[in-house]
Amino acid sequence: MILKEQTARLADQQEPAPPGQASASPSSAKPKSSEMTPGPGFMIRTDFPRLPAELIAGFAEFETAEVSDVLNRLYAMNGSIRNRSNDKELLGSACTVKLYPGDNLMIHKALDIAKPGDIVVVDCSGAMSNAVFGDLVANKACHRKIAGFVIDGLIRDLAGIIETGLPVYARGVTPFGPLHRGPGEINTPISCGGIVVNPGDVIKADSTGIAVIPRDHAAEILQRLRNSRDKQEAYVASVKRGDFSNAWVDEQLRENGCIICN
Repeated sequence: MILKEQTARLADQQEPAPPGQASASPSSAKPKSSEMTPGPGFMIRTDFPRLPAELIAGFAEFETAEVSDVLNRLYAMNGSIRNRSNDKELLGSACTVKLYPGDNLMIHKALDIAKPGDIVVVDCSGAMSNAVFGDLVANKACHRKIAGFVIDGLIRDLAGIIETGLPVYARGVTPFGPLHRGPGEINTPISCGGIVVNPGDVIKADSTGIAVIPRDHAAEILQRLRNSRDKQEAYVASVKRGDFSNAWVDEQLRENGCIICN
């Protein structure tokens, strides 16, 4: 019975043969497994809650390394993703994009979804062959007042991107361009540089690297940074003066049972 139902469904999926030609047999039918279907892997969320602008702006007071430390050093992206277009920093809400390998249709659509000041964060599904971003998208993004891009993949048309002044963090550059057909996702959880990024997370990027601040904990993280600032600044100043002790290193070695010989 199951086999008969499967055969009937397959027959229903056959395209009708042109007049005068025999219908194709099931074995010669076009495979259906590669067709795009709505849902996971092919969906768009047009909006998400953003944190207050003043809360996001507070992270400008600190370097990315300081932010990473307060996040227990577990929310910094892979260091190979760096600014390829200029020396500008980035700070803003993440508008997330997940791409099919070698395709950038959803980046084009993200231009209609992202709001001014957003940072478009792109998951390329691990692909490192095609560029998924170029000068045309960069120019369009500037007109939409998008703050910048963080791309776990490759870009192209570097001279044209530099001309726009848009900060674009990526793994590298290639002339090999993308396809434009999908599927993909916008504003769903993604992976970028080894870190999970959710829509609305705060992205802090500078010459040191990129930190991801989970939106649900952003206020708490900012308060921790401010509470420890005076102590940290005093310690750095004393080290610069040469006023420091490494006694803590010996204490740590003893605690771990290190054998030290003359």
